Amino acid sequence: MAVYERFDQFLRNIELTTVQREDVSTKRHNVGRVLHSAYYENAYSGSSNFLGGSHGKQTAIRPPSDIDLMFVVPYETFRGFEQRLGNKQSQLLQHIRTHLVSSFSSTQIRADGQVVTVPFSSYRVEVVPCVLLTSGGYWICDTNDGGRWKVTNPTAELNALIASDRRTNGNTRKLIKMVKAWRGFCGVPIKSILVEIVAQEFLATWAYADKTSAYFDWMVRDFFAFLYNRKNQYAFVSGTSESLSLGDEWASRALTAYQRAKKACDHEIGNQETLASSEWKKIFGDDFPSPPVTLRTLLGGGYLE
Repeated sequence: MAVYERFDQFLRNIELTTVQREDVSTKRHNVGRVLHSAYYENAYSGSSNFLGGSHGKQTAIRPPSDIDLMFVVPYETFRGFEQRLGNKQSQLLQHIRTHLVSSFSSTQIRADGQVVTVPFSSYRVEVVPCVLLTSGGYWICDTNDGGRWKVTNPTAELNALIASDRRTNGNTRKLIKMVKAWRGFCGVPIKSILVEIVAQEFLATWAYADKTSAYFDWMVRDFFAFLYNRKNQYAFVSGTSESLSLGDEWASRALTAYQRAKKACDHEIGNQETLASSEWKKIFGDDFPSPPVTLRTLLGGGYLE
């Protein structure tokens, strides 16, 4: 079982299932329909909301993460809240929460920070009220320090990701998904958006960025080295002036992942598939497949060494 076959299988193993994708869509429209009827007079078509985060960028993996639902607040509603006193952003979140509670009374819906959280049994929907700007970005709520409007631009983020994915023959999203699998399996404290930004930065300069999955062992190894060297630096979010600190809480895990990936690559060169897969599993868990047991792997794959 060649290295490309194992990485291809690994990616299939962490892909969302059809049932999971349908569940995401159902939850999106159930929540979106309630909010649309509360703030708009026309019939619901889905145009007043869209998926943000991993689901919107198609970088989500199993198990499904929380759903970021961007709800576009009518400008007239926004103007009405702007005329209020006090923390206008907190008041808007509470107003949206009230409408959701009336339809989803069995869930513990809460509003704080930037979102209204609707915790369904499978996973949460995090509603992000947003106001469309002429720039193409959005204002979203930030209730901290008395409240303010914060600029985000999910369209610019998505376009940057799509452009990178096209340049790399689809490898950008694949790398992001693999790194998210590492993050989940190893409990790595790094934000999803940072993974996405750094992956794009890395592939913009990596010599084999558009190659086939036969290069994925090297890609993963070199990405972890690149990520480790980005500790305590800043990442810039597309379409905004926002910079995010990468910090270093995750750095020791990235270094360990690099060391294991390097060892795995050395085993791959020596055609020791079993030993290589053992190292990949330490990074990604059992979603990374083992090679089939054959006489060749028994003799040359490390069992009898």
